[in-house]
Order: sequence, then structure tokens, then C-alpha cells
Amino acid sequence: MRSTIAGVGVTSRGLGLLAVLLLALGAVAVASAPKAAQAPFAEEPALTPTPRADCGPGSRPETGIQGRVSPDDHASGRAAKGFTCNTELVGQYSKPSAQGTVGGFKVERYVDAAGHDCAYYDTTLMWPTNALDQEGGVNVLDMADPARPALTTRLLTPAMDTPHESLVLSQRRGLLVAVAGNLATNVGQIDIYDISNDCRAPEFRSTTPLGVLGHESGLSPDGRTFYSASPTGQTIVAVDISDPVLPRPIWFGHYDSHGLSISRDGNRAYVAGINSGLIILDTSQVQARALNPTVTEVARLQWKSMSIPQNAIPITVKGDPYLVEIDEFGGGSEVGAGRIIDIGDETHPKVVSNLRLEVHQKENFEAQKDDNGAQNPVQGYAGHYCNVPTRVDPTIVACSMILSGLRVFDIRDPAHPREIAYFNAPVTPRILPPGGVNPPPSNWAMSSPSFVAERNEIWYSDGLSGFYAVRLTNRAAQIADKGSPAQSRSRCLARRSPIGPRNIGRVRLGMTRARLRALPVQPLRTTRRSFAYCVRQSTGRVTAVFSRRGRVALVVTTARAHGNRRLRPGAPAGLIRRAYPRRRLIARGLYRVSPHSLRLVGVRRGRVSLFAVASRRLLRHPGTLSRELHR
Repeated sequence: MRSTIAGVGVTSRGLGLLAVLLLALGAVAVASAPKAAQAPFAEEPALTPTPRADCGPGSRPETGIQGRVSPDDHASGRAAKGFTCNTELVGQYSKPSAQGTVGGFKVERYVDAAGHDCAYYDTTLMWPTNALDQEGGVNVLDMADPARPALTTRLLTPAMDTPHESLVLSQRRGLLVAVAGNLATNVGQIDIYDISNDCRAPEFRSTTPLGVLGHESGLSPDGRTFYSASPTGQTIVAVDISDPVLPRPIWFGHYDSHGLSISRDGNRAYVAGINSGLIILDTSQVQARALNPTVTEVARLQWKSMSIPQNAIPITVKGDPYLVEIDEFGGGSEVGAGRIIDIGDETHPKVVSNLRLEVHQKENFEAQKDDNGAQNPVQGYAGHYCNVPTRVDPTIVACSMILSGLRVFDIRDPAHPREIAYFNAPVTPRILPPGGVNPPPSNWAMSSPSFVAERNEIWYSDGLSGFYAVRLTNRAAQIADKGSPAQSRSRCLARRSPIGPRNIGRVRLGMTRARLRALPVQPLRTTRRSFAYCVRQSTGRVTAVFSRRGRVALVVTTARAHGNRRLRPGAPAGLIRRAYPRRRLIARGLYRVSPHSLRLVGVRRGRVSLFAVASRRLLRHPGTLSRELHR
């Protein structure tokens, strides 16, 4: 078989050799990055593993050392079934027995104003290894049914084709952004897409070489400033993306920045220096768009177990500020893994606890040295990314820990975290023989996960198999419910919200924005034309669409938990005849349930797709109504 990359025909074997060579060169480049100035050490806790999870019913727990997949696990077939603890698989979009890498470094989630639920993930740990499996760029998945993720498109513009660790998403503005990167560095081409109108079909806005060099990134929570970072090139570039069609650079810095996270107000950057450790920067002048802004250092910090700092996320727990930081790699030498850093005094940050497994401890290195992937310099028993469901009072943090899969920790007490769940995906055979950095059958979980708080789901990707949607169960789900999911559920409508003559649950025709905001449930997403609400423990959304007079003229639900006359979204369309014998077809795929009713039923591809209630004024204009329903 022959594949084509950038117009050049190469054999599959040649492509595989090229991919392995690029991985090796990139690993050398990262490892040999210039050393930075020594940062201060502070008193830190003992380097001990986080207490192991207590696995409840339905789990398939590990058999030995915490986080280990041993040769016996492979020989017995246990690894082929995967390991779970207080988790269950919801759905996946995967490539069994992949030749190259088919999952990358980031998984992002977005729900647009119409209620479409989407996932985005980069499909390679190093371009072009994904081409061996006919993958490429950033995959866009329709997650209307998380048990069956559906690919809608691939983003293949320069940065999206090889974003490395830079893919980021602005929840506030609905922008998807990346800078071209690889294991070392790359020309800093920045791509911007608008996903706010229909997350299933991102709209390209611009591609510009403003990032200088690429590898990692950061994005201000207001979605106005993108930071392009290259640790090998030791550059950070702040780019104003207020106008995504015409972005412009506004500041250039010289730091060995890996990932960086920006504070809620945009005035601090928490930089993971690849050799420097934590660097806290004052970015207030960048945020304020000062002419020729100055960025100053607030503090630096290193820790004794530091390998390669990857990212540091600011959180608050009961009003106290912390960072969740994780190092990448270090297997077989010094595994940095994760930690929680107290920044109550931001000029003197200090590590208060560690997030690590038994496999990360030096006393276990000898026993596990011959495990699949343990000696791979870009794999191994180590950490890579962590993420939280919310930055305010999160109860859990989920971390990708490469050979050990997805790990979940309870951080309600930041000084005493404990593991509560894990999911290590089933291992599938490899077609290309292992050697060098080309791994044997194993997991390669490297991605920053995303969360569906209202359903206790975590989405992540594995480099050797693809995308996974996982649900927390047992005690882990209860702990998650006490934090961010509970906050998200305060936004969610009830699972059994009635579809009345003029309402769906609490959302009624004729209500103003002010009356909707006064409800105990708050919208998950707002635009000038609509409010969108999640539904407890259900896929789909409820959307309220406003008339020009500012009152609700249309309420739509795609939630599978909602229904009328034993009919729900997802049911066969043929059941409509029995449920509504007096129905009237008013537009393609749209029925009015009776001649005088305000209720509507939508059909798509032979299935019920939605229920709605519409104002009489809107019902007099079926074309406009149909456009609003498909907006």
C-alpha cells in the first residue's frame, strides 16, 4: 500500500520508519533543551505514592503494584480485557491494532447553543504516525449518543494537522485554536476555528504564522489571548485573537515554557518550565492590552522529584488557591508525576502533596523494568497531563499516566489526596514490530481529559487506540457529585421534565431572559438568540430561542430522557403514527402533533430527533421555524 503525505508517495514501511525516526529525533531534542536558571526549592512532603483506590462492584482491578501492567497480565489475557476501578466504558472511537499513533495530547468538549455535544481530539503523538491508520489532524466527534461517537469531520489545516500539545478551546467564545508543533519545535502557524454555531462543523477563521515557534500553548479564560509556547526554542508569544480573522501578536517572552495556564482574570500565567519548574508571571499588562506590555516574574519553584514539568492548573478549594501540576516522563530514572502546590502566598509557592502511583517509586523500578513500554523514553510508567472539571472547588482531578492509563484522584483535601478510580484500556496487538520508541502492545495515555460533569463522564484519548468516554461509578461517582458535577447539576433541568402545552420543564413560551435567569436552573450556554440547558443524567439539551421582542418563542429538547405519550428522542419514527393520530406535517421532518397544538415532533434518519413547543406566531411561518430548529 502507498500513502501520500504533502504530495510525496511513500510506502507504508517507509512511512513507519520515518515516523519512528521523527519520534526519536524529537525525544532527543526535548531531552537536550537548554538548561534554565536554577529556581528555589521549598519544603515539600515525603515522596510517597497516593493511597490506592478501593474498587467497588463491577471493577476489574489491577493485580499487583499500583499502576502496573506486568508480563503476567499480558500472558494471561488480563491486559487484553483492560483494568477498571470504579469506572465503566460508555463508548469509544478507536482503531484496534493501530500501526502508528491514533490519539494525541488533548481532548476538548463543547456544547453549542443548539445543544449539539461535541468532542475534539488530535490524532497523533507525532505527525505523521497517524497516516499509517488513515487518520489525520483533529477529529470532530458528534457526541449526541456518547455510546456511539460519530466522526463528523477532520480539521487538516497546518496547525490542526500537527498541533502536538497545543490544542485549546475557549468555552466562552466557542473558539478552537492550535499552533503547529512537534516533539521539538515547529514553525508557529496558528489556526483558529469558530465552533459556536454548530460544533459538529467548525468554521475556519484564519491561519497565520504569528506563533513564532510551536509545541504547547495557553488560552485566557475570556478567549481573547492565545499563548504560543516552545520550550526548546524558549519562546512565548501572546497573540490577541479578539478578532479571530485578524489575530495580532502583542508580547514576546523568553522562557522555556511547556504548557501554561492563565488565571481567571487573565493577570497571571502559570508556566511549566521544561527545565525551570514553575514560573509565575504577571500578565496584567497583556490582559489590559497595554501598549508594549511588560511581563514580570512573581515567583519560581522547583521540586526534588522534577522530571519535565508539563502544565500547572490554578484551582481554589474553599477559597484557598492552589495549582495542580504534573511532570511528563522520567520512567526508570526520576518520575515527577503530579503534585498540588499551595500559592496562598504566590511569591513563595510550596508543594503540599503528591499525585503519584507505586509504579513511580524508585524501589519498584527493578521489578517492572521489563514490562511492555517501561523502557521507552517517550512512554514508560510516568505522568503526562491532568485536568479538573472546574477550577472552583473541584473534588476530583483526572490524570493521564501513560502505561497506567487514566487515573482519578480525590482532592477535596489538597494536602491528602487519594486515588479513587482508574481506567486502563484493553491492550490490542501491534502490527509493526516493537523497537526503539515504537512500543509493544500497551497503553499510551497522554491526553488532557475533559469532563461531562452532569453524567460523571471523563473523555480522554490513548495514543495506540483512540478516543474513550468513561463513566465514574460507585464511590468515585459519589465523590464527583459532591463537587463540580453538583455545581453543573444546578444548571441542569430535571431528567423527567414534562413536555407541556407551552413548556418543557421550567422553560416556558413567553418568558423573558430575566425570568429565565431567575430560575433555580441556570443555562449552560447563552448567546444573543438563545439559552441552552443541560439535562440531568441524559444526553441532549433543552434550548430556549428568543423572538426579536426578547421573549421565548421556541423551546426544543433533544434529551433522550424527555418524552410525551411514551415517545422519546431516539425512538423509531414509525411510532409517531400511533402516539399522535391527528399529527400534521408542517415542514420536512417536522410534525405538529394536532391541528391546534403548540407541540412539535422532529424526525431525522428514521428516528425521533426532538420535541418542541413553539409560539403561534412562529407556527405561522414553517420555513422560519424549520431554520430555527436546525440552527
